[in-house]
Amino acid sequence: MDLLVLLLLCTAPLIRGYRSGLVIDSCEDMKFHYSGLSAQTAPSPFIVTTEQRRYRLGEDVKVELQGPASTPFTGFLLEAIEVGSETPVGSFAIPAGAAKLLTCSQRPNSAVSHTSGFNSSYIQVTWRSEPSGDIKTVQFRASFVQNSTTFWVNVTSPVLTFTNGRAARSAGSLTGNGSTQLTPLVKSARSISSANCGVTKVCFSHPASCDPAVSSSCYFMSAMMSSNGTAVQYEMTGPYEGYIAFGFSDDQRMGNDDIYVCVTDSSGQAVVQHMYSTGRTTPQARPLGNVYNVATSLQNNIISCSFTTTDIISIQGTSGFSQSYYFMFVHGRSSNGQIQKHSADFVSTTKMDISTPVVVSNSGFPDIIKAHGSLMLIAWMTTGSLGMMVARYLKKMAKGTRMCDKDLWFVVHVGVMCLTVAATIIAFILIFSYAQDWSGGAHPVLGCLVMILSFIQPIGALLRCGPQHHLRYLFNWTHFLNAVVIKALAVAAIFTGLDRIDSSDGWLMKVMGGFFAWEVLFIIILEVHDWIVKHTDSTTVEMESALVKGDGLLIGLFFIGNICFLVALLVGIGQK
Repeated sequence: MDLLVLLLLCTAPLIRGYRSGLVIDSCEDMKFHYSGLSAQTAPSPFIVTTEQRRYRLGEDVKVELQGPASTPFTGFLLEAIEVGSETPVGSFAIPAGAAKLLTCSQRPNSAVSHTSGFNSSYIQVTWRSEPSGDIKTVQFRASFVQNSTTFWVNVTSPVLTFTNGRAARSAGSLTGNGSTQLTPLVKSARSISSANCGVTKVCFSHPASCDPAVSSSCYFMSAMMSSNGTAVQYEMTGPYEGYIAFGFSDDQRMGNDDIYVCVTDSSGQAVVQHMYSTGRTTPQARPLGNVYNVATSLQNNIISCSFTTTDIISIQGTSGFSQSYYFMFVHGRSSNGQIQKHSADFVSTTKMDISTPVVVSNSGFPDIIKAHGSLMLIAWMTTGSLGMMVARYLKKMAKGTRMCDKDLWFVVHVGVMCLTVAATIIAFILIFSYAQDWSGGAHPVLGCLVMILSFIQPIGALLRCGPQHHLRYLFNWTHFLNAVVIKALAVAAIFTGLDRIDSSDGWLMKVMGGFFAWEVLFIIILEVHDWIVKHTDSTTVEMESALVKGDGLLIGLFFIGNICFLVALLVGIGQK
């Protein structure tokens, strides 16, 4: 929606705003009637929370509008609506002088707005559900104004559902699988930030040093020790797939890890779980233990959990808050509260202890993974391409030139293709020795197919019949088609591999797309040039020599661009 121009407290001429907060014409449709300015599209630093997730008829519910202490809002509009409808429901009560009640859709006190001179990062109001009538699922929505040009619209709260039972207001209750089923929001997701990282709390994030209050693509966790050293407050937040989790380990690999998980349960609510990893299998659930001040949220596709615990970190061989551990952060999909294999993980470069405030550095991807990707990239985007082009286009260039009693083009072709197969085998061994498992997805399937067909290709070449044999054409076509299939599978494997390590801006994928397009372009040009050669009267030596040199120049130009793309991708992989 284009919410909220009339909430602006500004005097900018392009905006029709009301300092008094009397915005009746806006609250009817929650739209701002203005020209020249647009609402912010980045995640709002301001949020709407409730102290509970369920309500009864006629019950009062506390509603909080809040933001970072350093970023107050100067105007707001809040109302409660029935989910799936634009109809306001219930009524509000407000603290004296802090806000103004409005009548929307001819319903008195059905919305709240600011008063003149409002400037705060927090306000609490009370919403009362209707005493009778149809049972409704309710959601609060708000618009916030930061200044005369910056505002957000349609910021929503978690859904409030109707219950006949006693409303739950405790900090959380333990369930049988060791998770905490949260009904309140003690602290909202968007209040988690990188403020005081390295000052009062230990922080670990990906990308490095990102701020979850600013970036919606930031995976973040923090740990802050209490003044007496007996408790730790943990926070974690990140883009929602199904779950996020952080853990402590004595090494940089899965196994023997103390883990906390923030995951959605079967009802879609975010909950906290405690787990222990014994190896490269699904972690085992542990009792949540002495955990309090639990808060969770799932808003704007961001999942967050924060909690305090007096339980010490405990892994085999090491325990205690003051010990040093590697920090791990993973995220992935879940099903009915059960986590699935993570889609990505980030590990700290060194061991740290949570009693010493510091910003923990992210190790990125292990060197062995980078080596695997680099070898496959070199093999199938450079040496493999060279071998194929030499065999198809440069036979005439070195006509009559021999090496080791073989045509020169053939020796070059065999040499670079053997190098390509060798690099593929090494890359294959490296990744399987590291993973020691099947990672899932299309990438390992494509990689295995490339490995199998690459191994078959030279064997078939060794068993080929002579050039004059009447079945030679079968080998020629089989060898050619297998090479094309390997190339296609290798390119697909490289794309899916880069997608696993690429950042949110997709820079590596874009460069790889340009790399592939460059090769396709020159293959088309060379095929057209080859067709021209075949259909041109090249009876003179000069004409034939000129056409052959044309192929050589085109391939030379191709490989200049090829090396540029290759170097860019290798540097990008190295920086991950």
